[in-house]
Amino acid sequence: MPAVPKYRRVLLKLSGEGLMGNQAYGLDAATVERVAEEVRDVSRMGVQVCLVIGGGNIFRGVSAAAASVERASADYMGMLATVMNALAVQSVLERLGVQTRVQSAIPMATVCEPYIRRRAIRHMEKGRIVIFAAGTGNPFFTTDTAAALRASEMGCDAILKATQVDGVYSADPKKDPSAVRYDSLTFQEVLSRDLRVMDTSAIALARENKVPILVFSLHNPGAFAQVVTGGGRYTIISDGGERG
Repeated sequence: MPAVPKYRRVLLKLSGEGLMGNQAYGLDAATVERVAEEVRDVSRMGVQVCLVIGGGNIFRGVSAAAASVERASADYMGMLATVMNALAVQSVLERLGVQTRVQSAIPMATVCEPYIRRRAIRHMEKGRIVIFAAGTGNPFFTTDTAAALRASEMGCDAILKATQVDGVYSADPKKDPSAVRYDSLTFQEVLSRDLRVMDTSAIALARENKVPILVFSLHNPGAFAQVVTGGGRYTIISDGGERG
């Protein structure tokens, strides 16, 4: 008997770096394909899925040139990078037979839809994947904050943050072998211990709107589907920090 999804509607937050594979910057085709397949598999379970994708993989390649650019303009450059990633993932998802819509917080009508909350909800109700691009549309806000904002607006049951490790640790486990892994945390513990899972405004938004954050590894095949059904390895961040 197949596992039953624990969540009805989720937002998957991907970092741009997670799509690089072993490259210095840009997109790794095999990695994008695998991520798209995992999103497709979760969608086929009847879960409504939306995504927010960072832009670090592309912006890293132009960051040297942007070093002398003012912060606001540099942030807009980063937002445009997220649109490029969104269009790439959309293309692969549609090749896999999944109807997908990209909605940008910065209107660019020739390539994607503008962000309209009610339309995005309707797309998901019809089984389409919605990818939110261009962050919040404002400089000085990260794509983590955009993820918490969109998840709150969409009425998502959870934010699933795909990272390089299988949960939240007290320090970077790749640099500190004594780092402690947490199964569950409260929002307040994340802030008070400065664990930097997501930036503070994202954590505050998720806490205020009671949207739990589940942190899992992008590199474990099938992990997205496992976490959606309450299985696999992940750290849950919520009001009570409870798991299960």
